[in-house]
Amino acid sequence: MNDRHATYQADGFQLEPGPVLSADTVAAAVQGMDQIREGHYDTGRAPEESQWKPGDDPNTLCKIEMPQMASRGIRALVSDCGLGAHVAEVTGSEAVQVWWTQLLYKPSATATSAPVIGWHQDRYFWRIWSNESNLFTAWVALSDVDEASGPMQFVRGSHHWGFTGEGTFQATDFEATRDMITVPEGQDWEEVSALLPPGGVSTHHNLVFHGSGPNQSGRPRRSLAIHMRSEGSRPADGGREGLARHIDNLDICPVIHGDLGVFRN
Repeated sequence: MNDRHATYQADGFQLEPGPVLSADTVAAAVQGMDQIREGHYDTGRAPEESQWKPGDDPNTLCKIEMPQMASRGIRALVSDCGLGAHVAEVTGSEAVQVWWTQLLYKPSATATSAPVIGWHQDRYFWRIWSNESNLFTAWVALSDVDEASGPMQFVRGSHHWGFTGEGTFQATDFEATRDMITVPEGQDWEEVSALLPPGGVSTHHNLVFHGSGPNQSGRPRRSLAIHMRSEGSRPADGGREGLARHIDNLDICPVIHGDLGVFRN
C-alpha cells in the first residue's frame, strides 16, 4: 500500500501538496470557467441545468453542473490521464471514470453576501448508486486556495462513521451546520483545511464530512469538483437516470484510468 492510499483510507481524504495538473491545463480551464459564467459555450452546447445562471448575482456562490459539456478547456482537464493516475493511486482503484462534475466559483465575501457550503456527506446526494459502489471526488483548485479563501475542510476519519443522513449543503451559517451532526461516542471532530496551489488536488471519500466557510481573501476561489467511480460501481437499478444519465457518453464522462471494459454495465 502506498502512502497516499494509506492516508486516504485512514482520513477519508488525501491532499496533494504540489500541482497535479499543468499550468497550461489550469489556465485553459480558468478561461473556460469565465466563458461559461458569461454564457459563452465554445462547444456549442450549454452545461446542465444549474443553480446559478449567467446574469445571476455575482456575489453568490456560482455552482454550474457538468461544465465540460460547454467548455473544451474544462473538458481537457476532466479528461486528464495524469489526474486519473493520481486518483487511482490515492483510492487504490484499478479503473476510474468521471460521472459528474461541478464548477464552483466562490466570490469574496461582501458586507451583504458571504457564501458558504454547509457540512455534509456526498453520499446523501448520490443514492442513485448501489451501496457497494466506490465513489469519490477529486476537488481541483483553479486558484491559490489558502486559509483566507474559504477552503474546503474535512473532518478527519469521519467516513468511518457510516452514512448518517445529517448535515446540509445549502447553508447561510457555516458553523450552525456543525450542530446538525452527531459525533459517534469515542470519536473526535478534527477539521483539516484543503490548502492547495492552482492545479492542486484533494481526493475525498463519499462519506467524509466536508464543507467550507466564507471567502475572505479579496479574490474569487475557483475550483472543479470532479465526481468519479471505480470498477464495481454501478447505478442501483442498473438504469441511466439522474446523476448517472451520462455515464455511457465517454466524451463528457471519460474513463481516465484503466480498462473501459469494467464499466460496461
